[in-house]
Amino acid sequence: MENRADLLIEAEHLQDRTVDLRRRLHRRPELGLQLPETQATILSELDDLDLDVRTGTSVSSVVAVLEGAQPGPTYLLRGDMDALPLTEDTGLDFSSEIPGAMHACGHDTHVAMLAGAARLLSSRRDEIAGRVIFMFQPGEEGFHGARYMLEEGLLTTVAEAPVSAAFAIHISSTFASGTVRTRGGPFLASEDRIEITVSGRGGHASAPHHANDPIPAACEIALALQTMVTRRVDVFDPAVVTIGSFAAGTTHNVIPATATLRGTMRTLSATTRAAVRDHVCRIAEGISAAHDLGVSVELIPGYPVTVNDTSIATTVHDVAQGVLGPNMVPAMDFPIMGAEDWSYVLDKVPGAMAFLGACPPELEPDAAPPNHSNLVVFDEAAFPTGIATYAAVALDALRPNAN
Repeated sequence: MENRADLLIEAEHLQDRTVDLRRRLHRRPELGLQLPETQATILSELDDLDLDVRTGTSVSSVVAVLEGAQPGPTYLLRGDMDALPLTEDTGLDFSSEIPGAMHACGHDTHVAMLAGAARLLSSRRDEIAGRVIFMFQPGEEGFHGARYMLEEGLLTTVAEAPVSAAFAIHISSTFASGTVRTRGGPFLASEDRIEITVSGRGGHASAPHHANDPIPAACEIALALQTMVTRRVDVFDPAVVTIGSFAAGTTHNVIPATATLRGTMRTLSATTRAAVRDHVCRIAEGISAAHDLGVSVELIPGYPVTVNDTSIATTVHDVAQGVLGPNMVPAMDFPIMGAEDWSYVLDKVPGAMAFLGACPPELEPDAAPPNHSNLVVFDEAAFPTGIATYAAVALDALRPNAN
């Protein structure tokens, strides 16, 4: 694989601009699908580049197309742009100015690095046979933003030719700074929300025989779900079922009429996802029926499994080694059970996602506050690595002699 360390040097020359953009975004986080201030900041950042830039109609997305000097395929690079509903407690001098909103998953860094990659690739237009689409996506944090962008024609109508492959980076505070890692096959899990309400008959706690208490049955359901995972799910095609909320009653001496369990279900294949959904329903209904209780089970679909194309993931690994050196691109042996709506894109075109490590140098990765913590901090020194990796992957796919 070609040595592309020159790209890292060019990305380092963009560091001041990248950090400034990231910090401006970090101060002004926005949630969900409509991010007008973030969108305006991105449009301003791209304004001096010769790109075909357009915005979404149903969501506040930004899509920019870079036409290469020669004809060829279309490659998609993505950065998500929404924040999380958390109040920041990092103490950074560029902390969020918006109460209850924080870039705790690093999407501000994704936007800044993708904008840097657009600038770097624009300066190398002569090396591109085809085109690059830069996808700035809102609504990743549970709002299915990628799906909206796909419905608006992201893969088929934005450029002269449909998208042939795609790549995304996700930053992580729990990997060593400046490292890149990916793997073929399942990369991140599917995610479904579980809501189970067990219905009985309330009464006085001193006379449970006159009531029909839903709490013991709800406890049985929570425990049975854990047993189900260990006895009904193939250990080599795993699942995680976690009950994170148990709500019942209002005081110590009254049996309530209902008990509600809320949780999450994660799997690494569509087959296991379907099987676990069936198991959850059967367990909740069976235990409730055994206690002569009613039950409602709602399984709210989240994101599908994020599956990396093996060939593209291998190429990303090799290209990153050419930019960073082998020691900075360790193997990734196992997937992670978080979920991502990048999965919607990878369901349509071959592509991959990679993690960019950004653990602050004063912390150990295992002890650093993770993504989604209101204490999380990312090492900005990792940004040139992300920019250079974005650019190198696109240049490798669109080099004139490759098409």
